[in-house]
Amino acid sequence: MKVAIIDDAQLNVTLLQHLVKKLGDCEPVSFTDPVKALAWCLENDPDLIVVDYMMPELSGIDITEKFRERYPETPILMVTANHETDLRHLALKSGVTDFLNKPLDNIEFLARAKNMLALHQSRKKLADHAAWLAEEVEKATAEIKARERETIFCLAKAAEYRDPETGAHILRMAHYSKHIARIMGLPGERQEILLQSAPMHDVGKVGTPDMILLKPGKLTEAEFATMKDHAVIGYEILKESASNILKVAAEIAWTHHEKYDGSGYPRHLKGNDIPLFGRIVAVADVFDALTSERPYKKAWSVEQATKLIRDSSGTHFDPICVEAFFTEFEEVLAIKNQFLDEEFEPRGRT
Repeated sequence: MKVAIIDDAQLNVTLLQHLVKKLGDCEPVSFTDPVKALAWCLENDPDLIVVDYMMPELSGIDITEKFRERYPETPILMVTANHETDLRHLALKSGVTDFLNKPLDNIEFLARAKNMLALHQSRKKLADHAAWLAEEVEKATAEIKARERETIFCLAKAAEYRDPETGAHILRMAHYSKHIARIMGLPGERQEILLQSAPMHDVGKVGTPDMILLKPGKLTEAEFATMKDHAVIGYEILKESASNILKVAAEIAWTHHEKYDGSGYPRHLKGNDIPLFGRIVAVADVFDALTSERPYKKAWSVEQATKLIRDSSGTHFDPICVEAFFTEFEEVLAIKNQFLDEEFEPRGRT
């Protein structure tokens, strides 16, 4: 442990050095210049400061006040020949921990210095332990989040293997959704939650019969009614999860087929009654479905899809979400080119 000794009288410094060495496991670092002493203390944060009150240029109180601005916990023992109560009160207010009067009582000095050093060491160990605990909690939380992301990925893959959409579609529509959220000014944390939960939007299709899900032609009215059940099924699969991401995914699964004018499904929600993430994903999902090629349809051009989305603003889609989607549209095109269908195996019907 390092003990800073600050006194403009060399005789006092020599005496204090001798006493500090008796403390055991302590190294005295001595100064007769208070300015240099303060600079060293601010840089090194010693385990104990023993400082004289009356010195030229900087008093012991001056040093204490400046040191306390950076280090509020380090013990400071002030040595003074002044017995006035007002001085002691002033020193206490400045941050001095304890006092000793000149001439020093060696036994008293050793006892008080040992107590202050022991208390300081205990406080440091406690702080180190708290930091260690915080680090361990952060590691554990990161592991939980990693497992959560893995679970979400596995669920999305399970849905993908039954759903004819490609893995690229899931990635594109999730990033389109995040783009819309960013332009709308949602906090970064909400953007990330949307990015991670959006791929689960069609997980309910695991409950859709293959004869409907994989049918190459147009669905009958009864078949389409069964197909629409995937929104409710997805919600039922995800809603009981304790994971915030999966809860958000449940909401998205339930609401991304609602339409702004109330003509969507499954609950015919209208306008802002549709949760925001559902309104965002609706735009992202439809745009990508239109511009993606499938075994049973050709891909629309970006221009054709853009026209349909804009024409459907206020009926199918939230106008604010539409406007956000087409703001900085070069980012949307970059996402489209980043995740290409050729890298993923398509499986059938959208």
